[in-house]
Amino acid sequence: MEKFKRLKNEGNDCVKMGEYDEAIKKYSECMKLNAEECTVYTNRALCYLKLYKYEEAKQDCDHVLQIEDSNIKAFYRRALAYKGLQVRKKNMAGI
Repeated sequence: MEKFKRLKNEGNDCVKMGEYDEAIKKYSECMKLNAEECTVYTNRALCYLKLYKYEEAKQDCDHVLQIEDSNIKAFYRRALAYKGLQVRKKNMAGI
């Protein structure tokens, strides 16, 4: 559990510095230690959103909502992912 907390805090620090790829790695390591901790999924979803990886963000949010069906951050970030996917789809249609 101590390693989990350390990795999560390192991931949070990476987010604050805008190092989203590195934060994703830290949060992914956390998930290997505790796959039921929703916070690391919503945090990783935020990183994916910042990197315009909308499908990955949606998947993380979907996972959280299977565990906690009323998680507000997961709903909000999934909505942002859907919005990003719709914009991408419209842009691809115009190409």
